[in-house]
Amino acid sequence: MKVCRYPGEETLGSLLERPVGDLAGLEKSVRKIMEAVRKSGDRSLRKFTQQFDGVTIRKIEVSAKEIRAAESLLDQELVDAIRVAAGNIRRFHQAQVSEEPAMETMKGVTCWRKSVPIQKVGLYIPGGTAPLFSTVLMLALPAMIAGCPEIVLCSPPGKDGQLHPAILFAAKEAGIKKIYRVGGVQAIAAMAYGTASVPRVHKIFGPGNGYVTMAKQLAQQSGVAIDMPAGPSEVCVIADAAAHPAHVAADLLSQAEHGLDSQVVLLTDDEALIQKVLDELDLQLARLERRAMAEGALAHSKAILARDMHDCIRISNRYAPEHLIINASNASALANLVTDAGSVFIGPFTPESAGDYASGTNHTLPTNGYARAYSGVSVDSYLKKITFQQISEEGLKRIGPAIMTMAAAEGLNGHGEAVRLRLSSISNQPYV
Repeated sequence: MKVCRYPGEETLGSLLERPVGDLAGLEKSVRKIMEAVRKSGDRSLRKFTQQFDGVTIRKIEVSAKEIRAAESLLDQELVDAIRVAAGNIRRFHQAQVSEEPAMETMKGVTCWRKSVPIQKVGLYIPGGTAPLFSTVLMLALPAMIAGCPEIVLCSPPGKDGQLHPAILFAAKEAGIKKIYRVGGVQAIAAMAYGTASVPRVHKIFGPGNGYVTMAKQLAQQSGVAIDMPAGPSEVCVIADAAAHPAHVAADLLSQAEHGLDSQVVLLTDDEALIQKVLDELDLQLARLERRAMAEGALAHSKAILARDMHDCIRISNRYAPEHLIINASNASALANLVTDAGSVFIGPFTPESAGDYASGTNHTLPTNGYARAYSGVSVDSYLKKITFQQISEEGLKRIGPAIMTMAAAEGLNGHGEAVRLRLSSISNQPYV
């Protein structure tokens, strides 16, 4: 990790930059795959699965028998853990369901809003270096709670051509039945355009690497909504002298091990803590299975010495991290000052991995600074809010003059006539 002491405002911008690849080259490659899937459908899905995953697939859809058999292939301990996580996630997201009452904005003018589930949604579950079955729960359970009628799940197959049984079991626990063994850009294209096997959806959810993120953005240009531009994982840890260095290092590594393009940031007002954490990183890296991944991420990560804890919060808000851990003696008070973060973890006993798996909050979160304007996935992500209004004769008499005056001022006479005609009918006056 690069150590930076008391950075000035003029250097923060470059200091907090995320790793950036060749976006122009990336877009060209992704667009080529997307267009191939649009034109050739399942044939391209099989071709790209062979090319990128090294797997030949015959049947793209996972059978109901395979889904049912998944539980028997897992250790009971993992089965129980998935069920604990599913229960907490379900409870947390169920509490987000609410109905808004109709209101009379003025006598005779009634307005209300109704939540309607998106009819067709697609869930993308990354595979690659780790089967992210926890993401199945995070995406599928809110979709089910929202009441989406059609839910499609895509995930890349392993070398045996099968999906990891934990992914299938998590999907079964969440009630998902349409599952397809296809990943990467080709999976996003399949859900965006539809193929003979994979249905076209109205909105695509799920994290992924730079290729998947670019594919989602291109799909959006074709009229398919996406949850957010979720890219490589990241964490910012704010810690003071009271924080245990081993815990801080472990939290940094828990995100660094996601991939070479992940980024972690340490913010502290205690210079001695930085060296203690760096020492701990060396110790813990030695026994980390994904050491190469973590070391690659640490190479472009930062440890920043700030003037005080409030300065740490200021820098964090500027960075807008996906995950923010506040491991400090006054963590709760500092958390109240957070304005830009995907998800916040407060206190010494709240590791980010709790949110990744089982506490109940959603781990599909905005990255790359998008936390300034985006929220993480929730039940609301799967709903459309449709407004309704109904006006009585009395209501139109009351509100009509204001409408006609405003329409005339904007030069939109047709708007005003739509009201004047009705008012004439109410008063039995001939329309002129």
